Amino acid sequence: MQAARALTAPVDIAGLTSTELIQLASQRLTHGRGIAPRIYKDALRYGRFDPSAHGLAERGVQDWRKHFQLSFPEILRVVSEEAETGTTAKAVLRLADGLECECVLLPMGRERSTLCVSSQVGCKMGCRFCETARMGLLRSMTASEIVSQLLTARHVLGWEFRNVVFMGMGEALDNPQLPAALRVLTDGSGLGMSQERITVCTVGRLDGIATLQALGMKRLNLSISLNAANDALRSELMPVNRVVPLAELSQALQRYRPRANFVLGVNYCLMPGKNDRPEHA
Repeated sequence: MQAARALTAPVDIAGLTSTELIQLASQRLTHGRGIAPRIYKDALRYGRFDPSAHGLAERGVQDWRKHFQLSFPEILRVVSEEAETGTTAKAVLRLADGLECECVLLPMGRERSTLCVSSQVGCKMGCRFCETARMGLLRSMTASEIVSQLLTARHVLGWEFRNVVFMGMGEALDNPQLPAALRVLTDGSGLGMSQERITVCTVGRLDGIATLQALGMKRLNLSISLNAANDALRSELMPVNRVVPLAELSQALQRYRPRANFVLGVNYCLMPGKNDRPEHA
């Protein structure tokens, strides 16, 4: 019964590549399957799903609405703060099952901004300085939920951003849906983001780093949440280091060379009296 419902439930276009939508439309639709490329462009570039706008007969419109949808999370609240570099804004979003995540608009200067997105509701990594860690992991987000953060930010909130970083709630490389989301973000028929404008941040999941490398996305950026210069302190701040100490992480990162001029990003959260002394630098 559940399998049958899964086959007939509307599929969220935000979680599909253009090729996947064309294939699914061919399998599911009786009428109007030929407009799949236009439906995809409308959904991912302009944040709208309106089959009636493409000259279909009513049965074709109903067929599309029965099998596909484009859903946005509910915006619960938005908090903004002005700084010299621009406006930082955080949006708290409610997903379809009632759980909440957040995305943040980060000003980068020169009127350019980056959107920081979540990949999970909660997180199981347990970093001592992270508010999300207190929640534990509730669940990973689907590819459509990840992509819908961008669509909501751009088409509902009106935020302008050039870059996307996976540095919100959750450990991105702990989410098996991340590769699917990356393929949607870089699909030239939709959002069309260049790989070099996307950064995946991780605490150091070795299996996830290997999975990311296997995607063959040579321009994709990777950054490490480091936060300590030795194993003792990093293990205290970040429990993952007890399983993957710095030497093993370093070896994995040296193997991750998608291109000759690849530069690894390092994120370091300064905590007064804990990891901010000259010897740590």
